[in-house]
Amino acid sequence: MRVLGINAIFHDPSAALVVDGHPVAAAEEERFSRRKHGKRPVPFSAWELPGAAARWCLEHAGITPADLDAVAYSYDPALALPAGELGLADPYDTIRQDYARLAPGFLAEELPGLDPGKVRFVPHHVAHAASAGPASPYPDCAVLVLDGRGESASHLAGHYRERALDVLHTQPLPDSLGLFYEDLTQHLGFLRSSDEFKVMALASYGTPRYAADLRAFVHPTGDGGFRARPVPWAGLVPAREPGRPWTQAHADLAASAQQCLEETLLDLARHLHGRTREPVLAMAGGVALNCVANTRIWRETPFERVWVQPAAGDAGTALGAALHVAGEKEPTTAMPTAALGRGWSDAELRTALETARLPYEEPADIAETVAEALARDEVVAWYQGRSEYGPRALGHRSLLAHPGREENLARLNAVKGREEFRPVAPMVLAERAAEIFDGPLPSPHMLFVHGVRDGWHARIPAVVHVDGTARIQTVAGSDEPLVARMLAAFERRTGLPVVVNTSLNTAGRPMVDSPRDALECFGSAPVDLLALGPFVLRRDAAFAGPERAAEASRATEGERS
Repeated sequence: MRVLGINAIFHDPSAALVVDGHPVAAAEEERFSRRKHGKRPVPFSAWELPGAAARWCLEHAGITPADLDAVAYSYDPALALPAGELGLADPYDTIRQDYARLAPGFLAEELPGLDPGKVRFVPHHVAHAASAGPASPYPDCAVLVLDGRGESASHLAGHYRERALDVLHTQPLPDSLGLFYEDLTQHLGFLRSSDEFKVMALASYGTPRYAADLRAFVHPTGDGGFRARPVPWAGLVPAREPGRPWTQAHADLAASAQQCLEETLLDLARHLHGRTREPVLAMAGGVALNCVANTRIWRETPFERVWVQPAAGDAGTALGAALHVAGEKEPTTAMPTAALGRGWSDAELRTALETARLPYEEPADIAETVAEALARDEVVAWYQGRSEYGPRALGHRSLLAHPGREENLARLNAVKGREEFRPVAPMVLAERAAEIFDGPLPSPHMLFVHGVRDGWHARIPAVVHVDGTARIQTVAGSDEPLVARMLAAFERRTGLPVVVNTSLNTAGRPMVDSPRDALECFGSAPVDLLALGPFVLRRDAAFAGPERAAEASRATEGERS
């Protein structure tokens, strides 16, 4: 069975393909359009489809739209209530429902040959749930979904048995933890439904002195549900104008909201464990990208393991919808990796370099070459294999640096054009993680925060956040052999099995996806070295004067011969 999943209704449009029960491809439209998040989450954008991502998924599998058995659209307009009944102040929401109902026709126009009768509507939170339960390695698990909104709810708690879902509880709108956090994001001068992770980072700089005030609006109800109503933010702290400096009051407000969010999530998780008695919790929905809260759930609830979908936001519903529809007909398998996006062969990468007319090298071992550059304190753009599905750079489209230089935090934030309070993350060899970090292991998707053990703060200061934590990625040689070899080579040179890892992009731009994207980023940002597959570009050679460039080109030709 061949099922194409589509997410388009709110934001982060994406497509995913499941063939014979196996996830084979998944990609976000932003990686093709180069428009962050693909589109803004307003009703007037609901018609915009992830056409480029969908066409690539089909091309990757060698099938046509006519070959599809089903298209799973991650929203069911039949479940939506009128805006007035939802209690949401959005008079244009009916437009969103109209576009959703017309989606089969729009998809048939976008993908010529597709039978619109094959389009299936999948409830939004069921699609989120299927991106967590069936996509995880655990056929039996509890599942918790929390986001801004679906058709008429903002939450789903359920139980998967052999990858079949039993819905236990939903929270009707207007109560929404996701919208609560989005409203705060906008009040603090950031872009709502985009920059919520900045609020989480800012919260580490504050104290929760407004938490008691916020609990009147946001709190668990003790029965598996919660209340989360609009907060009169300005009555607590004046709004921050976008681009203006933040104050301590802004950080304290962020810390207070974060604490209320965590308290509510802990209650929901404990209640769900009491209903299911499962040792594993799988999570999805935009709120599941809050790695600070995820760690508290792991530490403070009875669940032994917590698995979070790497594309936990709406992008992940494309995969979840496809798995849900496929699972009605045949057994499905877990996603094999987060690297489900586009990739290029070495020959294609070489052609891109030749077209760009930039001097490049082909070293004997790219891992050793990059480790040597990092040991010299160079910033490296690392472009390898297929791109990641979701917002985290996991060793395929990454910026790397030396973790032992405290100034590298500010340096990387300057390279990327980011706010100074934003942390960068460490990637670490899986077998060394426990001696350096305290938290859930393994952690291959960078969705938890870990304490940094005594003796290591001073050794890896660039990756230690102001609160003494780090959002780590563990790297196993069996899963990521090239990245693991690079980390081992760096440790031989420095004694540190850790490297700084942040996404390969600049502020406001999607993560690099194609070789052209990588070359453009390399040309516009002060990066010392680009590792493009097995090839290396060095800034001093690529952007030197004509004489130096010609010399570097002759040297490269000599190495090839």
